[in-house]
Amino acid sequence: MVSKEMYELGAKRSVIRELFEYGKQQAAIVGKENVFDFSIGNPTVPAPECVKEAMIELLETKKSDEIHGYTSAQGDIEVRKGLAEYMNSTYKSELKADNFYMTCGAAASLCITLKALTVNSEDEFIIVAPYFPEYQIFIKSAGGKVVIIPADTEDFQINMDLLEKAITPQTKGIIINSPNNPSGVVYSEKTFKNLADLLKNKSKEYEKTLYLISDEPYREIVYDDIQIPYVPSYYENTIVCYSYSKSISLPGERIGYILVPDCVENSKEIYTAVCGAGRSFGYVCAPSLFQKVVLKCLGKTSDIGLYDANRKLLYDGLSKMGYQCVRPDGAFYLFVKALEEDAVNFSENAKKFNLLIVPGDDFGCPGYVRISYCVDPEMLKRSFDAFQKLRDLYK
Repeated sequence: MVSKEMYELGAKRSVIRELFEYGKQQAAIVGKENVFDFSIGNPTVPAPECVKEAMIELLETKKSDEIHGYTSAQGDIEVRKGLAEYMNSTYKSELKADNFYMTCGAAASLCITLKALTVNSEDEFIIVAPYFPEYQIFIKSAGGKVVIIPADTEDFQINMDLLEKAITPQTKGIIINSPNNPSGVVYSEKTFKNLADLLKNKSKEYEKTLYLISDEPYREIVYDDIQIPYVPSYYENTIVCYSYSKSISLPGERIGYILVPDCVENSKEIYTAVCGAGRSFGYVCAPSLFQKVVLKCLGKTSDIGLYDANRKLLYDGLSKMGYQCVRPDGAFYLFVKALEEDAVNFSENAKKFNLLIVPGDDFGCPGYVRISYCVDPEMLKRSFDAFQKLRDLYK
């Protein structure tokens, strides 16, 4: 016998992965150039040159055990010192090496953090729609309960009234994601201030600490000179989960970190629990070589200008066709209102034109679809005919 819950998770891929696999199958039939795959957030922009340079330097100058051997369970000390120095100079924070725990990407960071914070099955974690679908799985796997705040489809910020009603004595934490996947929206300073005020007031009311978990894999992918804040400067009890998958195009290398600042209440206890949760999952000693690679690439990003060009091309092109699009200020996703109430059926109709777009239902936002534009610009341009045919289908 096996776990029924785990079997069901393994037997059914996420809708994103299902579309991605369908696209590969369809490409073998009609040709890759005739499939317009906007399903997965897999960066096509190359990693910055510093990644290649760092790998070559490390491979040529370091001993094998220095780059391929075990690091400390929580990560290489020099890497963590470097992260602290970079964050301090960038955000005027006061971090140290022991505020960081290196991980295999943001998914591992979230799983570890949730496991570290979950005391019993009554602990509730609030997620704000639209949200990354795996949040629900991560929370349940940690033993907690999922509470969902519906999307504010006016501006895709956080509806504070709904959030206030959702916070109960059982609430342990709130997960936020800005820039947001799937909407591409960046939370405003007003949103962060209002969120901080609400959490401080509710913490006092219930005489307990409410933790804010800030999931930040798209932190550097922003446009029009928008600045992403250091969230703990607004709300002290913030734990940051970060990944280099998107910022420097390393999704397959699985490298990121958890940041537990000293300003978090019981920070040392939480950091120790993070280490324990990492141990319980077997998430210790993140890939040694890539820990050292990212140290040499701090502050670097892939060519965000290419994403920006795709953003403008797609947003302007679909808007002219009559699609209602949420204007993205960050990440590399366009959130579009489906041309019928059933976004799943709309997505199925899109497949008739080999157009692969993800229905918003699994993101907690029915009636919308996500279009990932971290794609080849030429493919994007070729897709407009398919988008027009899909639009014509509903006239």
